[in-house]
Amino acid sequence: MPGAGTDHTRQALSGGPAIILVEPQLGENIGMAARAMANFGLSEMRIVRPRERWLNQKTRAAAAGAEFLLDQAQVFGSLQEAVADLHFTYATTARERGQGKEVVGPAQAGPVLRGRVADGQKVGIIFGRERTGLENDDIALADAILTYPVNPGYASLNLAQAVLLAGYAWMAGAEAPLPFERKEKWGPASRDMLLSFFEYLEDQLEERGFFRPAHKRPVMSRNLRNIFHRMQLSEQDVRTLRGMVVRLVEGPREPQTKKRRGPKQTPKGTKPGTPEARGE
Repeated sequence: MPGAGTDHTRQALSGGPAIILVEPQLGENIGMAARAMANFGLSEMRIVRPRERWLNQKTRAAAAGAEFLLDQAQVFGSLQEAVADLHFTYATTARERGQGKEVVGPAQAGPVLRGRVADGQKVGIIFGRERTGLENDDIALADAILTYPVNPGYASLNLAQAVLLAGYAWMAGAEAPLPFERKEKWGPASRDMLLSFFEYLEDQLEERGFFRPAHKRPVMSRNLRNIFHRMQLSEQDVRTLRGMVVRLVEGPREPQTKKRRGPKQTPKGTKPGTPEARGE
């Protein structure tokens, strides 16, 4: 019987990675795994060497409305057969196996799976036995390892719980729209604006003995510029940084009530009177 939250008037999602259950022992766990799959629009269940008569009344009852996944499930004699047509698979485990495979969490796995599916690839997630999980030979057939950030002192998950978390990772990878997003107030800084700032900053640093020994200046300059490049600065960011350096070089502003003694010098590469020159 369908549980609370089931709405047959709305279109159900389908697709996603194949969920591969290796030697599950209890039909109820298979049914609950099917229910977890349906929660997140996963529609392909593959079962490797299940117990005889696994599809029984208890299995269907545990599925709570997701019996269609049980009826469509494919049964295989080996994990190798179950993954033969897939292009990429994650093996789920809570233990480090020393196989040198990439290890990711749900936040990383979801976008990877979605990206591969968008490229036309078939992907899957492999789950192990209730008591012992996946064996090393099982994990050797996978491309990478998916694990969850759980309590290290109690990392054991029920099979359906593990499938549910994988389903959430898949759904979260869709990047569903949020109620609001950050609005970009300023555009990115132009290359000319950045280079002008770099030249001014490096000239001031040179005068103060920053580039020492002198033969290391090219490397130090590249490292310095790369720091700012990684920030992906906006126009306003560059103006603010330049204004900050101007104040450090020239000292505090004169009080507005005082009469200026002469025209203020404009930093190299900056037009007088522009917001950039004022550090705005």
